[in-house]
Amino acid sequence: MNPLRAISLACLATAALSARGEDLLDRADEALTFAGCNGQVGAHLSGLLDLEFYQFNGDPPGLLFADGHELWNSRLTLLFDAQIGSHVYLFAQARLDRGFDPSAGPLQARLEEYALRWTPGDDGRFNLQAGRFATIVGNYIERHQSWENPFINAPLIYEHMTELSDAGPAQNRSGVGAVAEESKYEYLPVIWGPSYATGLAVSGRLGKFDYAAELKNSALSSRPETWDAGDHGFAYPTLSARLGYRPDMAWALGMSASEGAYLTDQARAGLPSGTGLGDFKQYLLGQDLGFASGHWQLWAEVYEARFDVPHVGNADTLGYYLETKYKFTPNLFGALRWNQQFFDSVPKGNGGMDPSGNAIWRIDTAVTYRFTPRSQLKLQYSLQHEDQAEAALSHLVAAQFTLRF
Repeated sequence: MNPLRAISLACLATAALSARGEDLLDRADEALTFAGCNGQVGAHLSGLLDLEFYQFNGDPPGLLFADGHELWNSRLTLLFDAQIGSHVYLFAQARLDRGFDPSAGPLQARLEEYALRWTPGDDGRFNLQAGRFATIVGNYIERHQSWENPFINAPLIYEHMTELSDAGPAQNRSGVGAVAEESKYEYLPVIWGPSYATGLAVSGRLGKFDYAAELKNSALSSRPETWDAGDHGFAYPTLSARLGYRPDMAWALGMSASEGAYLTDQARAGLPSGTGLGDFKQYLLGQDLGFASGHWQLWAEVYEARFDVPHVGNADTLGYYLETKYKFTPNLFGALRWNQQFFDSVPKGNGGMDPSGNAIWRIDTAVTYRFTPRSQLKLQYSLQHEDQAEAALSHLVAAQFTLRF
């Protein structure tokens, strides 16, 4: 069946059976909720079913991996959370899909997140968390799931594949590595999506300030295969921190920083004599802003990142985005996002300097309609320009139907 037709049929079925479907999902929600021990223990299982379709000219953009110019992607996400008393909280996320990022690969099941949080007091001043969970850096992570995200994809800084590889530098015109579509997965964005790496985190709120710090097993740019401690270990940990300030109910400001080794074992053989994987790091500084009032919501993030590249030196990049969402009615809202990323120069193999990547901008527009409190349809159009690319302008049209239960 044509993917757009499948999404359309799902939307029509939801609209036609909304009352009956809502009642069924409400009863399922009650059945998946547990409470016992006089309210001291509670658990809840919920989930998201996403049906997505992407159409693009040229190569697949960002973290889309496909042959041709279309991609049909489906994803089932199961979310489990449990409260034990007033001080212990447990959560986990499992997924059934074709890969962490949308692709045409084989179907697979994974345990994506799992963590235990301990809050010794009742005022939220201190929390200790251990496990595998999303990074505390920035403010996009708070809305990265499909139901909360006004867009189908992530901001550019979280998904644009740079010319930086965790397998070491390829010697070509820039001395870093040009991204060919057939090998795109060998390269890295500045932050790989929500970065579900494994480790420890502390967080809390003190008056108008909130803080968080984490010690993880892989850098923010690291690919999903390195996030599990059993696969990558803690030989080269990454330390990240964020300080937030909320002057009032409308505004939220934050600053983030991170430092960690980003190379994998594949790069070991090509390192300069006397150096190791831990000598080549990713450094990141970030600033974020959030605003909400009435029908409007605004978000912005700016990231400055530096990668120590073997035999090359420092490769610097700066990326940012400005995002706004406006609610037209309780069921209909639109969103607009401007993204841009720049790259500094690095030494060329034959002398001189060359940019370590192509400057790029992208504008995203999206509209979402919620048929019911548990189902929605999202449509998106993106226009992207990349310097020195074969096709300077590229287009993305995408649709996403989400059912929440």
